[in-house]
Amino acid sequence: MIKILKYTLFDLLRSRWTYLYFGFFLVFSSALLLLSGDSTKVIVSLMNVILILCPLIATMFGVMYCYNSREFTELLLAQPLPRRAIFWGQYLGVALSLSVSLLLGIGLPFLFFGLVQADSLLAFLFLLANGVVLSFIFSGLAFLIALRFDNKIRGFGMAILLWLFFAVIYDGLLLILLFFFRDYPLENLSLGMSLFNPIDLSRILLLLQLDTSAIMGYTGAVFQKFLGTSLGILVALLTLGLWVLVPTMSMDRLARRKDF
Repeated sequence: MIKILKYTLFDLLRSRWTYLYFGFFLVFSSALLLLSGDSTKVIVSLMNVILILCPLIATMFGVMYCYNSREFTELLLAQPLPRRAIFWGQYLGVALSLSVSLLLGIGLPFLFFGLVQADSLLAFLFLLANGVVLSFIFSGLAFLIALRFDNKIRGFGMAILLWLFFAVIYDGLLLILLFFFRDYPLENLSLGMSLFNPIDLSRILLLLQLDTSAIMGYTGAVFQKFLGTSLGILVALLTLGLWVLVPTMSMDRLARRKDF
């Protein structure tokens, strides 16, 4: 698995798409830091981009890699290699290449301008961690989709639909639910439903680190009361861990049973 991981990682790090991904965050972060010397404002701006772009790129890039490397994967499967080692090596290679591009693209400008202050250091680390976790989550979902659907068009369609659901549709459904039942105490329900969307959960955790829970509406106090505590942060982190584990274990199970 380590050999396949190293091959996949170094192969993707030389890809022009990885350079474009790294270059976008490098230029965007540098431009924000040049326009604003307030690191907190820059972190909030980057948060909005990361929460939308990282899941999208991880999903599309993962699906594209799976389909484009299908012949190479079949060649590896013909060798005396465990299936688990092949697919885990490829998955980790994709997720790590995206994570490295993200970390360098955002981290280098902040280090160059020296704007990582003590009061915003924790929020900055949470920003990077959220981007990495989302890359691992949606890369796993991408591999799961690519293994489930042999048809490329259907696979790409499902990948886009999955991203749209978590990034846009889920929030819309939650807002509709809160609007029609606004006369009832739904704060705890909204808190529970946020755990089923890794993008929303990442956003809430980062906003709490920035001490801006007031902008989350009337449920902000509930999020602050629970997710602002040590127990709440632990539950949120364990939930994100499950979001990484469940798709990858499903991918592993499907890969071992699939007839290529």
